Formats: sequence, C-alpha cells, structure tokens
Amino acid sequence: MNNMARDFFLIIVAAGKGTRTGTKVPKQYVMLNNKMLLRHTLDAFADVEGLRHIYLVVNPKDEDNYLKALDGYLLNGLDTNESVTICAGGKTRQQSVHRGLKALGSSKTLKGDDIVLIHDAARPFIVHQDIGALLDIMKVHKGASLAYNITDTCRSVNKLNIAQEEVSRKNLWALQTPQAFHYGVIIKAHDNYDPKKYYTDDTALASEIGCDVALVPASKYNFKITTQEDLHMAERILSTGVQTTIRIGTGYDVHAFDDDAYGIKSIRLCGIDIDYDRKLKGHSDADVAIHALCDAIYGAIAQGDIGTHFPPDNPDYKDMDSAVFLEHAMSLLRSQNGKLVNADVTIICERPKISLSREKMVERVAQIMNVPTSRINIKATTTEQLGFAGRKEGIAAHAVVSVSLPNDDE
Repeated sequence: MNNMARDFFLIIVAAGKGTRTGTKVPKQYVMLNNKMLLRHTLDAFADVEGLRHIYLVVNPKDEDNYLKALDGYLLNGLDTNESVTICAGGKTRQQSVHRGLKALGSSKTLKGDDIVLIHDAARPFIVHQDIGALLDIMKVHKGASLAYNITDTCRSVNKLNIAQEEVSRKNLWALQTPQAFHYGVIIKAHDNYDPKKYYTDDTALASEIGCDVALVPASKYNFKITTQEDLHMAERILSTGVQTTIRIGTGYDVHAFDDDAYGIKSIRLCGIDIDYDRKLKGHSDADVAIHALCDAIYGAIAQGDIGTHFPPDNPDYKDMDSAVFLEHAMSLLRSQNGKLVNADVTIICERPKISLSREKMVERVAQIMNVPTSRINIKATTTEQLGFAGRKEGIAAHAVVSVSLPNDDE
C-alpha cells in the first residue's frame, strides 16, 4: 500500500441472514477451508497499513458464531479487545451500516473528514493493492468505491427472459466494496435516508446528497458470495491457491565493531538499543539484523537489495534509523499486493547477550513491519569463538522470509 495513504476506520456489515446460499447458518459463518467466511474477510484486513479500528455489525442472535470468528484475531498485532467493536445490526443493510456509523461517531478523536470504509462480510478476497488505490483516490474525493468494468455483452430481457435491446457496456461498471467516504458525508447521507426510496448501496445514498463518487478499478476476485455456486467458487480459490503463490527470500549482512568509538553505552539490534560498550560501523545506525531482514524481503519480491534503495554513499541516510529501511521494504511488498507469512532472523555474535532482549526485539520488528508478533522469530547463536564473530570483531545476521503474492502464472 502507498505509504502516503491516510488512516481509516472500517465497518464490516455481517448482520444479514444470507439465505440465498441455502446453508443452515448465515453465509458469513459458513466454513471455507476450515475457517469461517467472516474470518477470511477479517484476515484480509489484519495487517492493512493505516487501519485504526474495525466496527463489526452483527445480529446479536449470532453471538456464538461471530465470537468464534473473532477468536484469536489480531489487527496489526492488537487483539480484538483493542481493535474490534461489536455493533448490533438492524433489519436492513442500511440500518446496520447506520448503526455502525453511529458507533464510530462516538469516538472522541473522530473528525468529519476521517475516512471510513464500508465492506461486506461476504467479500473475503479483497486485496491490499485495491484498498491502497481506494485510499489514494480519497485524497481528492469525498466518496469512492471499488468496481470493475463489465466486459460481457449485456442485453435487457422481457418477462419471459427473451433478449431485448443491447445495453452498452462501454460505461457500465459493477460496484464492489469496500466503499470509502468522509465520515461527515456518509453519516449525513444515512441521517437523511428516505425509506420510500430503494438504495442498493452506500454510494447511492451519498449521491443522493450530492456527493460525487469516484470508481476505482478493482480485481474481479473481490466478488460477493451470495449463492451456493459462489461458495463453491470460493472453496476452489482457497483450495487450489490460484490467488497467491509463496516466495522465499534470504538476506545476510555483516558489520564490524568500530574500535575508534569511545563512550558507547548501547548497540542497536532489531530496532532496539541494547546495553553494550562497543559500536558497529555503518553509514546508518548499523542495525545488522534489520539490514539482513530488508534484503530477505527485497529478495522475495525481486527488488534488488538494501544498497539499491538506500545507497551507502548517500549523505541523506547518514545515521538513519534502519526502521525506515524496513518500512520501505514492507511498503514495496504491499504495493505488489503481498503479505508477510513469516520472518526468521538469526544474529551471530559472541556478545552482547541477545536472549535477554529477544522478546522486545520481536515486538519492535513486528511493530515496524505492521504484522502480528506470531509471524516474527528472532534467535542468536555463536560461532564457538571461530572466525571474525568468534573473535568479537563484529556481528553478522541471516534472515529468511516467506511472503504470499498474487499468482502471476500465465
């Protein structure tokens, strides 16, 4: 996702009965590949950059199901008590969205131009790249929706389903969710809702009060699961893995100790300062572990190495916090609609002692990468006093990452 994208709130509408799928439970609670459909949708947003809070609108009668879907859920490393607010829905989708907006409106820090995304629980295949594009366009618009241009021939029919005149597909778009709005606009649209009129989505309500809605081209994978056939299609996507492929990247870096540095009290590793009386040589802060991790990410997405993006002879990067480098690597991964599956970092040194700081390292790296700590592993080893690390001349680090990316097989 674009680093300049604004923060946003998310309303997920999951209060419907979903009867057209023919299932015993509402479709949002159907199991797909051992996971509830709703959980698939929640997981699609779990590490989206800029997401501040989720408002999940449900039917209170479905408490057992939605609590099961939320069990163990983490949003950017935060558990559901901190990241998700449960709201009771209404009899219609419009009423449910309105209640979600009212709940969001109780936030003391909310402003009228804050962005809120409204998303159907039954669209589990939303991708980061499309969310990023939607947020980007909200820099110049007050309302926008993901959509795709219809490419099939379209004709109207009579009561007997006999084809009539052709409908031009040139300017015909099918709307999806999320749909994005300035909070002040969309709450006004819902507050002025006319029950005598029929509105199919939130863009219709926004247009009713004069808000221009921009359409953002999106992936057709972001379809809404409505029928039994849709469920079968979703199962096939999840079971065959046609959406994503897994790539592996490795990184290795070495920094020598600076014997000319005096009065040193700490050393920077994995984004935290550890008490130590020696300093590593480097153009930036010489965080050897983060540098190795950056190279592993760049390798997985075929984007060169850290020197390609941050040349060591550029004075702009002198003494720079290596967290900036790691954030950049993650932004490139997300710009390709990729996700970090896991990262494993090994620090090679005799001193300092890493084990005492390992948990803080994991927390800091997860924070920089905007992922749950469960995806990060950091460990250390020695060389049994062999080689430069054994002689305490410097520190080395090795990193391995696995990432998921859209399948680009032709």
